Amino acid sequence: MRNLGLLALVLFGYTLQAQGPKLDKDYAAIESKVIDWRRDIHQNPELGNREFKTAEKIAKHLESLGIEVQTGVAHTGVVGLLKGDKPGKVVALRADIDALPVVERNDLPYKSTVTSTFMGEDVGVMHACGHDTHTAILMGVAEVLSKNKDKIKGTVKFIFQPSEEGPPPGEEGGALLMVKEGVMENPKVDAIFGLHINSQTPVGVIRYKSGGTMAAAQSFTIKVKGKQSHGSQPWSGVDPILISAKIIDGLQTIISRETNLTNEAAVITVGKIKSGVRFNIIPESAEMIGTIRTLDYDMKDKLNKRMVEMVSTIAKAYGGEATCEIKDATDITYNNPELVEQMLPTMKRVAGEVNIQTQKAITGAEDFSYFQREAPGFFFFLGGMTPGNTESFPHHTPDFKIDDSDLLLGVRTLTEMSLDYLNSDKTPRLDTKPKG
Repeated sequence: MRNLGLLALVLFGYTLQAQGPKLDKDYAAIESKVIDWRRDIHQNPELGNREFKTAEKIAKHLESLGIEVQTGVAHTGVVGLLKGDKPGKVVALRADIDALPVVERNDLPYKSTVTSTFMGEDVGVMHACGHDTHTAILMGVAEVLSKNKDKIKGTVKFIFQPSEEGPPPGEEGGALLMVKEGVMENPKVDAIFGLHINSQTPVGVIRYKSGGTMAAAQSFTIKVKGKQSHGSQPWSGVDPILISAKIIDGLQTIISRETNLTNEAAVITVGKIKSGVRFNIIPESAEMIGTIRTLDYDMKDKLNKRMVEMVSTIAKAYGGEATCEIKDATDITYNNPELVEQMLPTMKRVAGEVNIQTQKAITGAEDFSYFQREAPGFFFFLGGMTPGNTESFPHHTPDFKIDDSDLLLGVRTLTEMSLDYLNSDKTPRLDTKPKG
């Protein structure tokens, strides 16, 4: 029995070695293409629900690989379906394709000089969050897997998603619309993987968290009604600007005095106030908009309830009226613990155990969370900072920059995770309402 076991190990090792060089050859052939794709997409960014040329580029590439392609999903999304030589489960891989209304300040040879219109204003357009790298990586994964259908036991669904940063006002879009249009069905997805480049994580490193990893994001609009009067006679009116200031102060006490931050982080931020037309007029009304970030469903419900109560009560105390409307933007990005445990050996094999690192939850948000409500999902972070770099700029800023020298690690990781998942008999259970 011991000799048979040894023989089995030798044969297994030989099989891996036999497969390895073929995949390594495919990886080597794709590396320069991925970088070229990324730089081309970076130089030609498009805003959410307007990614026409990007979608065309993706669809043309997938079609050239013999992959079944569907376009126009959630406006400009592209979905590719690759069936392996053997029947089995369905794994989905997602990349977001939209850019942001940001003027690029870098001196890169492939710097974006694109301009567009956003909310009625002329804006610069930049891939200031790294979605260009996600798109190029998934295009690379599609090419490698299309050349290795004999190793695929099941089906791979490639989801190129528009408008992750949120659709334009008055429009639907993003992952939520893709789900509504049935992207996780026909065939039904058993598990989904996604990644996000990070400008402050060194190249070669992958970071992840099991369970709640990114926050649910909500937007809120507070409308305050006062009574207009001359600026020299505040006693004859009700000042909505004063009331707004008191509401902002009160909202922060919900976080600092009513929320157990030792459980999970939470944030309430007012991002814009609009009121008044002249220096000597107390206006009739004011409006505030902002964001709420939570990592726990119970905490989210409590914050929402207290905000609505507090806003109206504070306004009433100062003689005015106020309403608070809260809308969901994304859900909690929840990494299924069973799926994480199942895929960690693959990630460690690909990147090296020392380069797979855990991290704490972050209050940034991702609409990848909507896919995770339909199937167990695993969302992780790929390093994009030059090792030893002393200056790295945050996402969503004009100076944001990514070192794309090792995008191949993203290609290899998603490829190997897909193959290992499909060739495994394990199917993690979906938790329909997980706790952070």
